[in-house]
Amino acid sequence: MGQRIHFVVDPQGWCCMSLIIFVWLYNTIFIPKVILFPHYEEGNISVVAVLCYYFCSLFCIASLFRASVADPGKLPENPKIPITEREHWELCNKCNMMRPKRSHHCSRCGHCVRRMDHHCPWINNCVGEDNHWLFLQLCFYTQILSSYTLILDFCHYYYFLPLKKENWDVFVFRHELALLRISAFMGLIILGGISRLFYVQLMGIFTDTTSIEKMSHCCEDISRPRKPWQQTFSEVFGTHWKILWFIPFRQRRPLRVPYHFANHV
Repeated sequence: MGQRIHFVVDPQGWCCMSLIIFVWLYNTIFIPKVILFPHYEEGNISVVAVLCYYFCSLFCIASLFRASVADPGKLPENPKIPITEREHWELCNKCNMMRPKRSHHCSRCGHCVRRMDHHCPWINNCVGEDNHWLFLQLCFYTQILSSYTLILDFCHYYYFLPLKKENWDVFVFRHELALLRISAFMGLIILGGISRLFYVQLMGIFTDTTSIEKMSHCCEDISRPRKPWQQTFSEVFGTHWKILWFIPFRQRRPLRVPYHFANHV
């Protein structure tokens, strides 16, 4: 089952996403030139450290692009409602369309999204049932990449042996201190913000509650049986294979969940 492309026309979202791409490009270009490649050539680090950095960078940008263009769970205009599931659908008072319970109408996108968590300007897309797993991967790999960058910045000055710089005319070496300070500043800001967001997302999955449901206080513990955390994570990622939870290069297939486990709101 292929994943549909979803593109949101929102200048604010374009600006936020462009900022994220700029930070990613900055660290992907300058960190290897200033730290990884020079220390690798002089034997201070192994090729594994270089490859790990590029793998983290690749997984980060892949999850970003996929989360931004993936259909979050947009409902069709005339959905076909199975007879056995009609009691689990309701009418949206904004677009006057039938939708499954736990769906929400996004005013920025102009349509309802299944199990919508929130609209994220940093990916210029809603976070819903079909791309929530990609958003989690984006938060996870952004934390790893930011932490890795900060560790390299620290080790470059306080742990690694001094480099034998032979070409002082190269731009990156003449402005090395400024480049690394900018990298460390951006890394701290992003790591702090993403870590808090990732924690909120994890707690939402553990409790099987979306951010919108938390804000509206419409989910009470007595309204549903509590699921095991493995079940809630498997529903979000579309697979019971935990190793696949970390792979952004795949297609998500929804799991069939019994309705006595559903959180009807």
